[in-house]
Amino acid sequence: MRLLIVGSLDGHITTAGKIALERGAKVAHVDDLTGALNALRSGQGADLLMVDVMLDVGRLIEALKRERISVPVVACGVKADPARAEAAIRAGAKEYVPLPPDPELIAAVLAAVTEETNAFIFADPAMERSIRLADQIAGSDASVLITGESGTGKEVMARYIHSKSKRASKTFVSVNCAAIPENLLESELFGHEKGAFTGALARRVGKFEEANGGTLLLDEVTEMHPRLQAKLLRAIQEREIDRVGGTQPVKVDIRLLATSNRDLEQAVREGDFREDLYFRLNVVNLELPPLRERPRDVEILSEHFVQKYADANGVPKPSLTPEAKAILRQHQWRGNVRELENTMHRAVLLAQDGRIVPDSILLSGVRLTPERAAPAPSAPAARPTASAAPVDDEFVAFGGSEPSETTRRLVGRTVAEVERDLIIDTLSHCLGNRTHAANILGISIRTLRNKLRQYADEGVPVPMPGEAERSMA
Repeated sequence: MRLLIVGSLDGHITTAGKIALERGAKVAHVDDLTGALNALRSGQGADLLMVDVMLDVGRLIEALKRERISVPVVACGVKADPARAEAAIRAGAKEYVPLPPDPELIAAVLAAVTEETNAFIFADPAMERSIRLADQIAGSDASVLITGESGTGKEVMARYIHSKSKRASKTFVSVNCAAIPENLLESELFGHEKGAFTGALARRVGKFEEANGGTLLLDEVTEMHPRLQAKLLRAIQEREIDRVGGTQPVKVDIRLLATSNRDLEQAVREGDFREDLYFRLNVVNLELPPLRERPRDVEILSEHFVQKYADANGVPKPSLTPEAKAILRQHQWRGNVRELENTMHRAVLLAQDGRIVPDSILLSGVRLTPERAAPAPSAPAARPTASAAPVDDEFVAFGGSEPSETTRRLVGRTVAEVERDLIIDTLSHCLGNRTHAANILGISIRTLRNKLRQYADEGVPVPMPGEAERSMA
């Protein structure tokens, strides 16, 4: 992890930097906001900014947004007044850390904000085979295409490969090709010169240059526009890139990893992905099995996430009852590890008397199982209300079945309304993650974006990434 400390911090910078170094971070320091922006533009890069609260934290965050530099900011200060700390948080800082620094607090902030891990937690033989292959190819410079369903841990695998490679001491840079608009992705990858387009306020180094000497991960590479695919292919073949608006090519030395949750051969056949680029990326294909094919991992990961969110919420770790474990083992986990993590986060918050019981586990897209369903009432069912849709007796008499309660609730609504609610509810369940939601819905990320843009224009609230999680906390 790369930490950039901004400001003097009255001499406490040495202590804070030393603690971060001991926790495995690479630490750099600049004196002011201008120095921070110049460092980020030049490709020095950072995974976290720790900024003196006496500086204008809000102005720095606005500058980062304006130049589309995505990096979390933590404010810190020596005996700072509460008003400044509050203003920094309101401006967008993720946390406030008082100084002199407490080692455990610094460690917790680094872990919570960056959420990086190079270790896989697994016990199932299916995942063991994938790890064995990763260990075999990690030491090479070969491009690796990591495939698997959304939520299986493809980026974690990429970080694992980097940590085992000869470039482990160098930079690991990740770019989510699905999360960045098409018109900005070229600049994000290859950088730009000052004035190359509206908003290009200064020269900025792209992710290829930032990862020079290290590893570059292209997450969800199949969502890249075909025009950019051609430029990416040239960068891989020639080991050089052209900044947007630049006149001279720039040599780069990187190891390229890519992930996708789609069938790339099908994407090639449909014309959505270049065949020559597919073969360049697919030197080694490492496929991650879905969680439903890793039954032994469900319990060990559940225990891990229970501990994680018990610590995050400051509560004792609750125990998982045998009944709760049985429910977790039986679920299909369409959202894989990410869905399991969200489920266990909720379970920690809903635990009863220090135990996670069946009622603590709220699963998505699943009806109550017979063991958990309420007993059928002995009295005759109540007559439908005036608002309920009438049952066509003739339809039932000629072999049709009576509509279910779910179907009754849909009668009278348009297909567009039902589709909108399904998309919004699925997105909320995925904590605003567009890629995950598109995978569950069975549509492309582009289709999902177009739908969400339409709903936003109609005034429908659209969940943003992480929004549902914040509302739960």
